[in-house]
Amino acid sequence: MAKRDFYEILGVAKEASEEEIKKAYRKLAMKYHPDRNQGEGGKEAEEKFKEAKEAYEMLSDAQKRAAYDQYGHAGVDPNMGGRGGPGGEGFGGFAEAFGDIFGDIFGGQGGGGRRGPGGQQVFRGNDLSYAMEITLEEAALGKESQIRIPAWESCETCSGTGAKPGTKAKTCGTCNGAGTVHMRQGFFSVQQTCPHCHGTGKIIPEPCTSCNGAGKIKRQKTLEVKIPAGINEGMRIRSAGNGEPGTNGGPAGDLYIEIRIKAHEIFERDGDDLHCTVPVSMTAAALGGSVEVPTLSAKLEIELPEGTQHGKTFRLRGKGIKGIRSAYPGDLYCHVTVETPVKLTEHQRKLLKELEESFKKGGEKHSPNAKSWTDRVKDLFK
Repeated sequence: MAKRDFYEILGVAKEASEEEIKKAYRKLAMKYHPDRNQGEGGKEAEEKFKEAKEAYEMLSDAQKRAAYDQYGHAGVDPNMGGRGGPGGEGFGGFAEAFGDIFGDIFGGQGGGGRRGPGGQQVFRGNDLSYAMEITLEEAALGKESQIRIPAWESCETCSGTGAKPGTKAKTCGTCNGAGTVHMRQGFFSVQQTCPHCHGTGKIIPEPCTSCNGAGKIKRQKTLEVKIPAGINEGMRIRSAGNGEPGTNGGPAGDLYIEIRIKAHEIFERDGDDLHCTVPVSMTAAALGGSVEVPTLSAKLEIELPEGTQHGKTFRLRGKGIKGIRSAYPGDLYCHVTVETPVKLTEHQRKLLKELEESFKKGGEKHSPNAKSWTDRVKDLFK
């Protein structure tokens, strides 16, 4: 059976960059990894995983890729004198890319670890998320605010060692201080964080009573946050290094502040545009005149033409919100709602009946839509 094209397997173009090839492989490896497909269809997923693995091994190596581009599969077949093959050069590139996804597949801490100076596994801290609720006005104009978030400080009792004063931590016997162990996963060996020392490489026989062996104590700290003008619902602000601390000297994660905008009493936001409903009386709509409408910064007047109908929309250019990535502010759309009078007095009823009679005498000119509506109904039942 003929082999499929390596570029086709990864779903990339022939001119794809190294980063695009790596990204495509990671996506397929995550999807078809045997440990994620152990039920029905597991055999097919394993074959696709192997196929993607081989394609990446070849295309991630510049020399093999050049040979493949020139001679096809023959250029990388070890049985035909090529430089490639699963055991050939370029395996380091595969290991590097595949190592990046171990944390995603097997639940690694903070997106994967690396070796520290002492040979222990070093992990980046997890990212934190904070939901901040602001008003529409604050979103439009921007603001500076303070938030309280959890922070970690070195334990003063044990000086950050995690061990009870007068005692010491011992090297973990499971991983011999490496912080990682090798586990068999399917058809190959996978390196995982040591389950006993959790990657620290040490076991604390007598934990510090102040921090319970963590070496750090949770506190609260205040952060200054600048909300940029024009920010929208769901956008996030990144505060670098204010997430959870890393393990074994690893870097701290980041804090992501997610914006929630409170419902407004008057306006609804649609991108950079604003919408509002403007209620007007029946007589004001019929006679026309000036109507006051609000904006986020001031009050304006719009002129209602005589005979304004319910649902008429007026557009005020530039009276919306200037988004973060926008060169110009959006518009304000005012939707007219004609209100029918309620709780009428007898005198008002009499006047309205007289008005209705006068409309009937005037014929169709007073109600242009009524004639077309009546005609459409008649045509429906012909």
